[in-house]
Amino acid sequence: MSGLSSIPNPKLPATDAGRTINLALLGYGKMGKTLQQLAPQRGFDVRLVMDIDANLHAQGITRERFHGVDVCVDFTLPEAVLENVRHCAAVGCNLVVGTTGWHDRVEEVRKIIQNSSIGMVYAANFSIGVNLFYRLAHAAAEIFAPFPMYDPFITEAHHKMKKDAPSGTALDLQRQTQPHFAGRDIPVASVRAGYIPGVHEMGFDSEADTVILRHTARSRQGFAEGALLAARWVIGKKGLFNFDEVLKDAPQSHKDTK
Repeated sequence: MSGLSSIPNPKLPATDAGRTINLALLGYGKMGKTLQQLAPQRGFDVRLVMDIDANLHAQGITRERFHGVDVCVDFTLPEAVLENVRHCAAVGCNLVVGTTGWHDRVEEVRKIIQNSSIGMVYAANFSIGVNLFYRLAHAAAEIFAPFPMYDPFITEAHHKMKKDAPSGTALDLQRQTQPHFAGRDIPVASVRAGYIPGVHEMGFDSEADTVILRHTARSRQGFAEGALLAARWVIGKKGLFNFDEVLKDAPQSHKDTK
């Protein structure tokens, strides 16, 4: 599949709120295909799919095409994100951005969102497991930091098609744990080979022993689950949010729906 596709799907499970969420997908690579397969099982109707060639310079994002769309999920390319956000803001469609490699321009995106009426969720990684892994790594860094005989380090490995290195997840992990190690840099090592979905490690090495925390992605479904969780959460909200805010709110949301 390539280009532009509008996909009616009348027999879908309703959401907790009693209606199906209408979804647009930007990008139809491996993540786009995974999202399209999983979304109907999670109460979404995929109304529109636009591959990159149908949305050059975000020209495919129009009010006509996005009429009735509740939320948009972007898994495209780093260089496409800014214009996609700008055009989604112009048509008033909330969005989730799972594309990585653009976070050096987050302040530009923040200004676009602040001057619009939409909400946006972004993250270096939408895997729920990875984001819980961040919390474990943060706690481990706090524990090991007072012991200078342990050197912290981060490694990550992905498939050979992944464009950016180090991964956004590894850089985010470094950013979150570095404050515990004043005066000591946390090195990051990357591997790009084969078809590895994604492996991230936070390690602490001494002459006597090594302690390693590891997250291994078995498939892309974990990333899709997180992106769809964020897509449901961001509806009706305004502002720029990190996925961590979604996860902090998620347990309470689950309690409220029981």
